[in-house]
Amino acid sequence: MRLRTPWRGRVLAVLMATVAVVTAGPVPGTASATTASRAALVPAVDREIHFTADGVTAYGTLHIPAHRAGHKLAAALLLPGSGPTDRNGNEPPGLTPHTLARMADVLGSDGVMSLRFDKYGTGRTGLGGRDTAPDMAAYTRQAVTAYNTLRAQPDADPQALLVVGHSEGGLQALLVDRAVQQKPAGLALIAPQSMRLLDLVRLQLADALNRAVAAGQLTARQAWRNNRGVARAVADFRARRPVDTSVLLPSVAALLKGMFGPVNSDFVRSDDALFPPSVARGVAPGTRTLVTCGTEDTNVPCRTMPALLSGLAAARTTGPGLRILPGLDHLLHPAGTPADDPVIALAAQQALHDFVRPWQHTAQG
Repeated sequence: MRLRTPWRGRVLAVLMATVAVVTAGPVPGTASATTASRAALVPAVDREIHFTADGVTAYGTLHIPAHRAGHKLAAALLLPGSGPTDRNGNEPPGLTPHTLARMADVLGSDGVMSLRFDKYGTGRTGLGGRDTAPDMAAYTRQAVTAYNTLRAQPDADPQALLVVGHSEGGLQALLVDRAVQQKPAGLALIAPQSMRLLDLVRLQLADALNRAVAAGQLTARQAWRNNRGVARAVADFRARRPVDTSVLLPSVAALLKGMFGPVNSDFVRSDDALFPPSVARGVAPGTRTLVTCGTEDTNVPCRTMPALLSGLAAARTTGPGLRILPGLDHLLHPAGTPADDPVIALAAQQALHDFVRPWQHTAQG
């Protein structure tokens, strides 16, 4: 998953302004000195950026909050969820909640710069000439390259690198931590994938079928038949046997055919081979870690988190740990909010603020 050098002109302008102020010779503590200090502020900017992983150019956005010239900033890599989710956390045109873009804004308000990018299959990056989705290892290599690109930015503090992953991006954040030489100081796992992929899909479908029964849309017998059919389909796919979806509801069959078909099967196998709690045990000791779950999240319910939290505890991570977000769904919205609303609920914002507290700063301080 994706340097131009327009920053040089801005830094040069700031340096020239600073030299001019020094030449004027303000006395420390005077109003003139205060004015000179303010003149040394670098304004906030969003900058297009690109990098190359496995021969494919990826494109992204570097958000740099306002800060004093020469001040190094904590820097966060933002990782999106599953499917064709782009740098902003959208799957256009059907779903545009701007989840990652809003996270960048929240982190920027605390003086944390960030990089978000179009992973394979999304935005300007595309599939890089492939006909099928890459496997999980390719996505991890892309994310590692993005992390190293962020670390190399002149404004970034290499001792304050963070990774923030949403949904499947939470698992990817753990994989980045495992792969990079200079470990992140913190990991924020926002509604993270906490189980093997196909176990999570089975749970999601079972919950959806139960809701349909409660709403009078299905009989208990139909739900039982579909749950049994999904379990068999998953077992057959894992065993590389032919998968029969003929007994399933059309919507359920379509979902599994898409996952198990030729375009996505390699990726699904590679993701399903990973058990997130085991990956979490490899996180560097002392890493500041945040895990969130919304009580109305039907994609990754809170009841799936204990094993992941145990893995992080075994790794001796520190930090806020688990933050339960009452009433929030998977997109960090209050339940019932239209999916396309570009907002992050205050409780989720506060969790991010608390996570970056050791690295917070303002342009004035």
